[in-house]
Amino acid sequence: MLSLKRCFGMLLLLLTAIAARAQQSTPITLKELLSRVNQKAPTLLTDSAAILIRQSQAAEVRNNWLPNLKLNYQADIGTSNNTTGPYFGFGIVPSSSGGIRNQSVTTAVGDNLGIAALDWEIYNFGKYGAENRVANSDVAVEQNQFAESKYQLQAYTIGGYLHLLRLQDFLNIQARNIQRNEQIRRSIQSLAKSGVRAGVDTSIAEAELSKARLNYIELQNQLKQLQLQMAAISGMPYQSILPDTTVEAGLINQTSAYLFAADTANHPLINFYKSVYQNNLQREDLVKKLYNPKISLEAAVWGRGSSIDGSGNFNGVSTGYGFDRGNYLVGLGISYNLFDLRRRQLKLNTQKASTSYALRKLEEQRQLLAASANQADVEMQTALDRLKEIPHQLKAATDGYRQKLSLYKSGLTDIIELNAALNILYRAESDMAEAKYEYANALFQKAITENQVGTVLNLLK
Repeated sequence: MLSLKRCFGMLLLLLTAIAARAQQSTPITLKELLSRVNQKAPTLLTDSAAILIRQSQAAEVRNNWLPNLKLNYQADIGTSNNTTGPYFGFGIVPSSSGGIRNQSVTTAVGDNLGIAALDWEIYNFGKYGAENRVANSDVAVEQNQFAESKYQLQAYTIGGYLHLLRLQDFLNIQARNIQRNEQIRRSIQSLAKSGVRAGVDTSIAEAELSKARLNYIELQNQLKQLQLQMAAISGMPYQSILPDTTVEAGLINQTSAYLFAADTANHPLINFYKSVYQNNLQREDLVKKLYNPKISLEAAVWGRGSSIDGSGNFNGVSTGYGFDRGNYLVGLGISYNLFDLRRRQLKLNTQKASTSYALRKLEEQRQLLAASANQADVEMQTALDRLKEIPHQLKAATDGYRQKLSLYKSGLTDIIELNAALNILYRAESDMAEAKYEYANALFQKAITENQVGTVLNLLK
């Protein structure tokens, strides 16, 4: 029974290891990686939180029209001696209402006062509307900045994915190079034992094999470093970020992959600078309305009690608590500061300069995007021409290596010429991998510049 349990446990561990290895070796498509990045990228999570801040600020601005309704109550004890004469109030100036007496009275007086006061700016000639439009424009700027950041991160992810493909191709090429060097070493060892070849050839073959293995180790390190970078923005284990090696071939086989119309007018970068420009225009409008006159509704209700009766007699302090008089007051008021004309002009000049700068930045980005689109077309054509020529180089290098290997085995050439042919073949295979990478990279750079990434992604399975 114990042996059966042990066998079952070992079988379970074996199946788990096999499943984990199978899962680890399953490549991830570019669409899947982009989806994970959109969900997990720390920068996008931070930028989305910034949008919530702007939306909360806009909600706060929308409630600027609310009136002020203040409730005040106080109960006091003190003397009540008045005299006449004007004065400026310095902060809180205590008040003592009542008539003027011929002499000062030190008898304590008790009283209380309760006030409900309404202050409502009911009309300000468009200021509230302008404030709301600026707040909504701030939200739009933040949303467009988020979209632009998302697009740039998408471009970064695509570039990293293509570079992973490039490194994977180089690893495969280096693995084949190692196999060829091992084949050469075995042939030399066999020929050296029979006395056909000198032992020095074995040493040269060992050195070339060791060099190929070191290159493979370095490429593996570069691949892992790039996987770690992709893991940081996708939240995935870096070991699971293995590129789908059919991407480049899939794009190369579709000859019309690069034939799409540019959509730079709706490019996220242009939309962001458009929103910044519109935000500055809205701020200009706000400045114009910020210093307009203000019409306010004022209303107050208050009650008061005092220990001094209507005849001027000083009663007990406790009789002054409780309201025995009530009043109300309602009125409309308008206020305007004449010097605001100058302030508005100065502030408007500053804001117009900011608007002009935003417009120039928008035009600058349009020109840069147009230049990038032209450059992407040139890179695309160069990549296509390179792909057409590379197969000739690869075929010639392959044939040359096979011939040299056959001649070497027959004793008709030396190890130096064989290694030269091997290096030519290695360079040709590397050039082919580089050509495929340059084509895919040029295609996606064209799509990124012309806002057609989705079109290219739809060509992939």
